[in-house]
Amino acid sequence: KLPLTVEEILNFGESNRELFIKSSTYSIIPITVTETGLTISWIFSSDPKSISFSVVYQESEVTPLDQCKVLIPMTRCNSHKETIRGQVKVRNSGIYTLIFDNTFSRFISKRVFYHLAIERPVIYDGSDFP
Repeated sequence: KLPLTVEEILNFGESNRELFIKSSTYSIIPITVTETGLTISWIFSSDPKSISFSVVYQESEVTPLDQCKVLIPMTRCNSHKETIRGQVKVRNSGIYTLIFDNTFSRFISKRVFYHLAIERPVIYDGSDFP
């Protein structure tokens, strides 16, 4: 579990991160967001074989898990064959959690190479108008 803030992700730069996910387990990356309108983007690949991926939203840390909103349902990804890309728009402040699930694999541990990015919306204020 790696709780991240928007500022920490903005400081990632272009570097990739790596997760080691043992067989029959999963890893989560909670991202705490306080401002709306942002876009959280991800790119990932896995080695060896596939990994399951999901994104859930939680209003706060005290929100029960059964009341979390599933933004992207758990999906088995062939991320060992192709790079998986996706994004989610932040409509409410709270915790957006990326889940890398290897519980279906009884013997094979996986490495997930991922990159996260945060994009702020471009707001035109007319300041460059002559």
